[in-house]
Amino acid sequence: MLSAKNVSVSESQISYLGQKFIIYLALAHRESQARLRKHMVRRGGYILHVDGTCEGDSPNLFCGIDGLSELVLDTIKIPSEKKEYLVPFFRRIQDQYGSPKALVHDMGRGIISAVEEVFPGVADFVCHFHFLHDIGKGLLLDDYTALQKRLKKLGVRSPLRQRAKYLESKINLCSQTLDEVVSSLEAGTWQTTSCEHVPLIMACALIHWVFDYHQDSNGYGFPFDRPHYDFFRRLQTAHRLLEEIMGVHLRDVVKANKPFYQVYRVVKIAAKDNRLKNLASSLEKKSEVFDQLRSAMCIALPENKDGINDDGSNADMKSIKGRVVAFTEALTGDKRRKSTYSKTLKQIDKYWEKLFADPLAVATPEGIVSVQPQRTNNILERFFRGEKRRSRKKNGMLSLNKVLRAALAETPLVQNLHNAEYMDIVLKGCSILAERFSKIDACLVQEEMEKAKNNGEKILPAIKKMSRSSDLTMKMYSLFLPDAK
Repeated sequence: MLSAKNVSVSESQISYLGQKFIIYLALAHRESQARLRKHMVRRGGYILHVDGTCEGDSPNLFCGIDGLSELVLDTIKIPSEKKEYLVPFFRRIQDQYGSPKALVHDMGRGIISAVEEVFPGVADFVCHFHFLHDIGKGLLLDDYTALQKRLKKLGVRSPLRQRAKYLESKINLCSQTLDEVVSSLEAGTWQTTSCEHVPLIMACALIHWVFDYHQDSNGYGFPFDRPHYDFFRRLQTAHRLLEEIMGVHLRDVVKANKPFYQVYRVVKIAAKDNRLKNLASSLEKKSEVFDQLRSAMCIALPENKDGINDDGSNADMKSIKGRVVAFTEALTGDKRRKSTYSKTLKQIDKYWEKLFADPLAVATPEGIVSVQPQRTNNILERFFRGEKRRSRKKNGMLSLNKVLRAALAETPLVQNLHNAEYMDIVLKGCSILAERFSKIDACLVQEEMEKAKNNGEKILPAIKKMSRSSDLTMKMYSLFLPDAK
């Protein structure tokens, strides 16, 4: 839009203006904290959800959100989620907004220790999604990793891809046989009179079906989804199908029906491997138990397609607790299963008191009302995923590492601008943000801009210039080892 009006703005200027906007918003947010606190008190208080995100060795962007209004209350960039970094952050939230009615978070030791120190006596719960993720990882990871490594060692992926490319090169795209084969699959009966290219087409389609194993996942990620296991099961299915086809139709696999046999030879390597079959069998049995717990807790269910946006069903906490009790009793009642799943049972017992949040009675001007803490931290997870998606779209980066290093800690406050009540509080009678920002002391903005400049974690310009020299190592040889050859 600006370029259409012959207005030229450099990327560095856009970045500068973006940082300036965040700082103005952060200052307006700080000045509005008393009003935000009154707003939450009128509603009966707030439920504090906390979580952080980091990539590689990036700093951890840690956020506190009110689970009732879904407003970002405060944010911080810290080296890690250790207690020593989180206690000051929690005390700051407490000073600003008072103690929450309840907290929801993952099972990180640092978070739990900091919560116990700053908010003793406050109802404290763990996110059900994080809890299940931790249970499933402990139960399935060893078998799943071993299966993944075994598949890699057998090396069936590359030969299958090469075979698919070869078959595609042999298929006559202009031939009507291709359309006739598609029609035959849809009709369930042969719709073609020519069999010349049928084995080529079917073998190629079967390979691509095997590689489409991600369709069996539901978007939750491991341990809820197990894509390498799904890949192996598709290899087994393809192997059985090809065996049966060849047993009925292939009297001479060397000639016209050779494509089926060539694919069969590759998938057989994995499908008949005893080590893989044993690992898959063990993983399947443990997955069944894990999926039973998912069903008992009514969250991240195998049949759902919400992925990690799943907040759980609306089942009441009492019935969920009853189903989990039945699940644990079924495991402990079987001595063999109790031994196999002892770690799972210990994990459930460890967090039992933090799993089941009854409705909380809170006082409001209208009287006592009940509020139900959300069972997950997905309001935070969705925000972090949104930031990663926007970054990837803008920069083509899969990792948030660089983004987190450069971003201001207050950046998540932008999320609040979608909330009409928040806007009314922060604007303080002004009609637009520009008017509100004009009332903020410019000296405070400059001070914050200087802090941001000094804490940007950027490479020093001189260091960057040296690192971009293609013959840096040769120059260093000349400086430090002038006599080296």
